Amino acid sequence: MRIVVLGAGTVGSSIAKLLCQNRHSVTVVDTNADHIRHINETHDVRAITGSAAQSSVLFQAGIIGADLCLAVTGIDEVNLVAASMAKAMGARRAVARVYAPVFRDMSTFDYQRHFKIDRLLSLEHLTALELARSIRHPGSVIVENLARGELEVYEVAITEQTKAADVPLEELKLPKSVRIGSIARDGRTWIAGAEDVMAIGDRVTVIGLPKDIDAVKDLFYSESGTKADIVIGGGGETGYHLARILEGQRFNIVLMEADRCRCDFLAEKLDHTTVVHSDATRRESMEEERVGSADVFVACTGDDESNIMAAVEARDLGVETTMAIVQRPDYANVVGKLGIKLAVSPREVMAKQVLGFLNTGPIVSRHALGDGGITVLEVEVPANSPATEHVLANLPLPRQCLIAAVIQDQFARVPGADDRLRAGDTVVALVAESVIDDTIRIFMRKSD
Repeated sequence: MRIVVLGAGTVGSSIAKLLCQNRHSVTVVDTNADHIRHINETHDVRAITGSAAQSSVLFQAGIIGADLCLAVTGIDEVNLVAASMAKAMGARRAVARVYAPVFRDMSTFDYQRHFKIDRLLSLEHLTALELARSIRHPGSVIVENLARGELEVYEVAITEQTKAADVPLEELKLPKSVRIGSIARDGRTWIAGAEDVMAIGDRVTVIGLPKDIDAVKDLFYSESGTKADIVIGGGGETGYHLARILEGQRFNIVLMEADRCRCDFLAEKLDHTTVVHSDATRRESMEEERVGSADVFVACTGDDESNIMAAVEARDLGVETTMAIVQRPDYANVVGKLGIKLAVSPREVMAKQVLGFLNTGPIVSRHALGDGGITVLEVEVPANSPATEHVLANLPLPRQCLIAAVIQDQFARVPGADDRLRAGDTVVALVAESVIDDTIRIFMRKSD
């Protein structure tokens, strides 16, 4: 594929290296001549010095007809403008990296739709999702990043107190806007069907709008259940996103932040998280907050060494599961030896996302869901495709395919059986790997 990477900093250069290793044709653009010289010497890419926000530079980079444009400079506004221009000039897909949460907050303005960009990616939010997936369950995070953050994914373990246990899903009479996504049992994960019955010990994902999920939570969760204690060290963007993803579920969350002003912001934005003005990198602070009694400790400061040391101290204090954000790849072999269960590299998380965009046809992105043989597909609905001919109940979809969400008219929602897809919609589907080809055929133009 022909791919244009805008930005040759830490993220851009690591993406370019990954794409070269996968034998793609890569062009890199950056304003810094030293960055361009270095990447030209170390990677098999075409490197151009210039501004990513200038049409002449994009034209020189071959944006016309490019399969994918990745705008990953260090400036949000440049990424938005550059990705939008790339899309308008002929790139098939355009992705922009953003840092400020306001660009992903659609309550005031929909930047993604306005600029006609295929995806806005936050490195910090993606990292938080990766951490949350390991805290919840390896296969639990499904559509939070794909459905533009509007849908909630609620994961629950079925116990003897669960009212929905031993009841066929079709008899639960769930609202139209709520879906059972997947069921994990005895090491196997599959897409839930109407005839499935949830058994004690299963882990189930429920998908829907937050208000609709709240209305049915009593079917799946008993307040008498034990909540896991999670301590997050560092209230930067990643720590903040992690708390937001986990709060309100089966977790008691404490977030430690050393900056008082940041604490005030976090306390205002987080409804079910205890925000503590304390330095998670100091052992005495951790002892004061009784970190040793937590089930999970996650180090999310902005410094690799501080994260590693904080995780080691937490383990020494008695925390069984410790996690840390580690940027430097040469630290990968160290963290495991220190007893840290999981070290998440934001660059590797971004790389995984980028690989998910290397698709043809109507597929926007594809990502494996844990190790259960299930893939999450994000698919555009083109005109003149079989997907637009019938309501969902009458579409010839494979049995192991679930339309989990539809983005239509700027909003994401869980569709019902009598809903009909329209050209221009974006669908998020859970599909067993064995039936991906059969599923994609339904979204192909008849002339393709």
